[in-house]
Amino acid sequence: MKPLERIAQLHQLSKVFAKAKAETEYLKHFRKSQLAILKGKYQAEDSKRSNAACDDLARADESYLSVIKALQIAIETSEAAFWELSISKAGIQIW
Repeated sequence: MKPLERIAQLHQLSKVFAKAKAETEYLKHFRKSQLAILKGKYQAEDSKRSNAACDDLARADESYLSVIKALQIAIETSEAAFWELSISKAGIQIW
């Protein structure tokens, strides 16, 4: 690959990586919010429920598990984009 093509590839890959990284960071924070919302929901359902029980129920809730799955996918995408970017950078250094 020619140097100018490699630079164009770096430009494209950097956008992919930035988007994937942003999604990962968003989901990390959303996961915390979702957990708090669900804990509040389970506490409101039964005020005698312990904090630990509410936490357990929240972490087992399908909506929380779907956030965890989305976070897994986002991390995988982010890491793949990072390594593609790193490989492309190495290609430039070879020139």
